[in-house]
Amino acid sequence: MKTNKILVLVHDHAEDLELWYPVYRIREEGYLVHMASEVRGMLFKGKYGVPYTSDVSWDDVEADDYDGLLIPGGWAPDKMRRFERVKKLVRDFDAAGKPIGQICHAGWVTISAGIMDGVKVTSTIGIMDDMKNAGATWINEPVVVDENIVSSRKPEDLTQYMVAFINLLEQRK
Repeated sequence: MKTNKILVLVHDHAEDLELWYPVYRIREEGYLVHMASEVRGMLFKGKYGVPYTSDVSWDDVEADDYDGLLIPGGWAPDKMRRFERVKKLVRDFDAAGKPIGQICHAGWVTISAGIMDGVKVTSTIGIMDDMKNAGATWINEPVVVDENIVSSRKPEDLTQYMVAFINLLEQRK
């Protein structure tokens, strides 16, 4: 069932473009975006200093309430993957077959959630070995879609990434 809502996982030092470009594109498509962190109302700064505040707590949301999940890259994924609640949310989105978008270092979160085994995926080359060690098939392409996982490498690939993510959202209506 379409809710017209997208959940974005956030923490300190997300890659600014990999957070904000997807947020604005999704809003342009008419979706409500909720940024979620460990505490509602937390103020963060991106890698290059752009501020953002979480709208909701991870503890107060469920995958059933959203159409899809976006995970920005940067250093935030290394922090987020340490939270059991984040990993459970990712597993719940995956189990429901809902689109999960991950770019650059965001794959660290899906690796830690245990959902990469057998998935075709891309990421920054910096975590290529992590992806392979988690059982994924790593492909050096701007965007790779495998079932409900949409992955991308870097900010230069954002336009292709968001076209693929939005197309998957629309297919799943």
